[in-house]
Amino acid sequence: MDSDSRDFSDGDRAFIELDRVEKVFDVRRRTGFLKRELRQVRAVDAISFTVARGEMVGYIGPNGAGKSTTIKMLTGILTPSGGRLRVAGIDPARERMRLAHRIGVVFGQRTTLWWDLPLIDSYRLMHRMYRIPDARYRENLDRCVELLELAELLETPVRQLSLGQRMRGDIAAALLHDPEVLYLDEPTIGLDVISKARVRGFLRDLNAERGTTVLLTTHDLQDIEQLCSRVMVIDHGRLMYDGPQAGLHEVGESERTLVVDLERETPPIEAPPARVVRVEGPRQWLAFPAAESAAPLVAHIAARYPLVDLSVREPDIEAVIARMYEGGAGGAADPEETGLVADGRGNS
Repeated sequence: MDSDSRDFSDGDRAFIELDRVEKVFDVRRRTGFLKRELRQVRAVDAISFTVARGEMVGYIGPNGAGKSTTIKMLTGILTPSGGRLRVAGIDPARERMRLAHRIGVVFGQRTTLWWDLPLIDSYRLMHRMYRIPDARYRENLDRCVELLELAELLETPVRQLSLGQRMRGDIAAALLHDPEVLYLDEPTIGLDVISKARVRGFLRDLNAERGTTVLLTTHDLQDIEQLCSRVMVIDHGRLMYDGPQAGLHEVGESERTLVVDLERETPPIEAPPARVVRVEGPRQWLAFPAAESAAPLVAHIAARYPLVDLSVREPDIEAVIARMYEGGAGGAADPEETGLVADGRGNS
């Protein structure tokens, strides 16, 4: 059955489905005195993928890749220029209000809270807007307040909250009405290490206990590694990879860095397949394939060198994507031609 004749019903395995979805913006720019040129910018270019109910999927890419545009189409904020899109059997652009009761959204740089009101007043307004039953509202609010440590912030106006505090407040607000799908755009931005760990644990429990579908965009690879078994990479509006985390690193040939502090200066450490890329006194930096475990490398060094301390640094997303291109994408016009859409879920 072709894509145009499929029935996107709520009972389908695919809870979220995009079929060659595009978004094109008309942009005018000045080219001279009283002259403007109209050009088209293709923010999302024929993207196709499905997400099953209850999946937690990382949706990553560099700034300007099309991540936020995709999420805005999934929520109904933007209308696709082409293709077909369904969330829980609903066309977001045509039935935005109906869909709003089934989704939760957190945009890291924009708040859904009322700026001049205390945090608790925003929650009370959402209680009424979404017509949440009183018992369910109280249960959800108490759970979010406890796990996200919001008790001391409830009477504080939103404008007085730090970025990290507001992010926790926004996550709670998105969950008060028990959404079936949660879109998170940079949910841990501005959070300290402890708060990040708490938010990640909260999201894992939410997914495990309630089967909430989660689509996560972030520049923090630890968010992806600790929460998502599946990763999609978008760049220049095109889906470049769809598959497991390990496969992403293999395709991108990315490397992690092991920073080793020794008791004294030594010749460069020999520990294949790692290679020394930098030496400063007793500190050495070793690069090794990101798809491989660091444990054997650490054990090898600890057994043969006067080890004091070490740390592992993860590759950033931009480096992974850059290596994907260097590894053979070669600027092909169609991502399917690059072989980087790994497991077929990204194909139309």
